[in-house]
Amino acid sequence: MYGCADPGDDGPPSYGFTVTNKASCEASDCNGKPYQSDPVIQIRPKKARAMWFFARFYSASEAKKRGLINAVVSSCYRVRNINGKPFSFSFAYHSYLLVSDISEVRIEGLETLDYLDNLCHKERFTEQGDAITFESEIDRVYLSTPNVIAVLDHERKRTFVIRKEGLPDVVVWNPWEKKSKAMMDFGDEEYKQMVCVDAAAIEKPITLKPGEEWTGRLEILVVPSSFCSDNLDPSPSLQP
Repeated sequence: MYGCADPGDDGPPSYGFTVTNKASCEASDCNGKPYQSDPVIQIRPKKARAMWFFARFYSASEAKKRGLINAVVSSCYRVRNINGKPFSFSFAYHSYLLVSDISEVRIEGLETLDYLDNLCHKERFTEQGDAITFESEIDRVYLSTPNVIAVLDHERKRTFVIRKEGLPDVVVWNPWEKKSKAMMDFGDEEYKQMVCVDAAAIEKPITLKPGEEWTGRLEILVVPSSFCSDNLDPSPSLQP
């Protein structure tokens, strides 16, 4: 979750609060009453809370093999404005997917879409290929994306099916060799076995008026590559 303030502004910073601030998890809602399903994340210290006028509710679940589906992870993230004035933020799930060989991976569902290229000062382009493949560093934000994206790992013969709701954008990232070596918390060769395909809301920040709530849902299924993702219902069936 990201604010929209530029450096030096008084509002929430443009970098994620969960990275830059401490938080505690409490099993009660904003009024101190028992919260039946999801925990409330309370931000510390008070200075950080003064910038972020919201309550954050998060839940996640994992299920193993179910028919042709080898595994499924579901997540629901809700943000409620508990302050007396509107505030805006952007959001992205950071989904690091383990793959066998990045050169054997292709992403389907984003073809012909516009994207912002973070390697070219966020210049806007249109995807020309019939799928996204990897031969060098990629850092893009695809816009107005469908609710179902498929990440095919040809070597392992499996497909990650990403289903989302309330998240119009998709971030695709792989640092490749040069940047991997420059990152302190990233192995020099780890780029070969990973790809980030993040369900997100970035191009148009979300604005919540007092009392309003926003929900972003994500589901990642692992299926055999022989099982065509077109057979899946394109509407996410995530539970509230």
